[in-house]
Amino acid sequence: MPYKNLRQFIEKLDASGELHRIKTEVDPVLEITEITDRISKSNGPALLFEKVKGFSYPLIINAFGSYKRMQLALSCNSFDEIAARLESSIKIRPPEGLMGKIKMLFTLKEMAALIPKKVKKAACQEKVITDGPLLDILPIIQCWPYDGGPFITLPIVITKDPETGIQNAGMYRMQKYDNSSTGMHWQYNKDGTRHFDKYKNLNRRMDVAVALGGAPSVTYAATAPLPPDIDELVFAGFLDSKPVEIVKAKTVDLYVPAESDFIIEGYVDPDEERIEGPFGDHTGFYSAADIYPVFHVTAVTCRNDAIYPATIVGKPPMEDCFMAKATERIFLTLLKFVFPEIVDMELPLEGVFHNCALVSINKKYPGQAKKIINALWGIGQMASTKFIAVFDQDINLQDSSTVVWKLLNNVDPRRDLIFSEGPLDALDHSAPFANFGGKMGIDATRKTREEGMGREWPDEIVMSEEVKEKVTKRWKEYGF
Repeated sequence: MPYKNLRQFIEKLDASGELHRIKTEVDPVLEITEITDRISKSNGPALLFEKVKGFSYPLIINAFGSYKRMQLALSCNSFDEIAARLESSIKIRPPEGLMGKIKMLFTLKEMAALIPKKVKKAACQEKVITDGPLLDILPIIQCWPYDGGPFITLPIVITKDPETGIQNAGMYRMQKYDNSSTGMHWQYNKDGTRHFDKYKNLNRRMDVAVALGGAPSVTYAATAPLPPDIDELVFAGFLDSKPVEIVKAKTVDLYVPAESDFIIEGYVDPDEERIEGPFGDHTGFYSAADIYPVFHVTAVTCRNDAIYPATIVGKPPMEDCFMAKATERIFLTLLKFVFPEIVDMELPLEGVFHNCALVSINKKYPGQAKKIINALWGIGQMASTKFIAVFDQDINLQDSSTVVWKLLNNVDPRRDLIFSEGPLDALDHSAPFANFGGKMGIDATRKTREEGMGREWPDEIVMSEEVKEKVTKRWKEYGF
């Protein structure tokens, strides 16, 4: 069953043996990070810090930090279940006959039922604070020694397109400057930036609301690579098979998830920018300080029993790796919908999900691997992928040893490498310029004469099934 709020999810983690409560007082400056990093690297549980030094609210971290906890968060036994549901939803064809039309009506009705439901009263507004301590009530952590300050690391940042009125929810880190202002780390290719640019052109102040906590589906949906103008809260409703309840914010013209633990309301002025960073990022390196918009807080609302959610990023594996793995599995079905020859995809943890993509295809014609490489560089967030390697369909991309073996043996550097330039992730410190640099595609498939292979491609060594079965039956006779 889906969770109504964060507290229900925490209770489920506790009952499943996936939660460790820390009752000792702990410092939010660096100490929480060091504890969490050790637990994360050892595949440990979610951590609930019940006493954060200087604050009255408890803090939950590493709640999504394993495959099991991500599956619990999304109320599924495997991410493939959600992928299958998504696939069935996008493969709606024009109906044939009366029964087909009736089935489509039911499908459309089911989708319409997932639109967020407006309510007048919400748990996230049990307390309303408009003056005095605002951000100072939140146990915002400083993650790493050279960070520019404390950062809100798991925010659901809600904005609205001034032209269409459609809301967007994204996840962008927020450096706390003082009691009532933060940085707003909108990267160039994010929907938040697209909205902000429209407000700048209109010379208008932009309302922003930041939700913290609430149902885990809402937090995850804010990280999902959805197409522009697709409301992430609709996707959260799809994940939970029920609509997300939303309520009108108190001081800004936005609707926010009603079951959130905290809502930070405010605005961004198009004429105001400030240095944000450095920040110890998920690449395992510090991202440099740079100029970003400033978010001004007008109100903080919260539940009476609010729990502050946080995460840390750094050298993988970390909690964000498992959130991204869920995205890899769930949204693979959309890639297959656009490119039917794709069989599987693996985004290695070490590539932190934008440096490397491994893809297997059902190859039917010469040049197909290179076609896929160039196509992926032209679609959505895949556009910033630095390395793309394409293999034949008979490879297990999760078997890193076999992947490297095929990569080193199937590739002729002069024939099979593609070098290009284009947009890169803003966090890529190796690029000569911010957001722009070189890319490499690798065709690691079997080659044909049309692709420049001047001799026959050799057969791979494989034992006959008859002998394998014989040895399996006699295995104990060999004394093993």
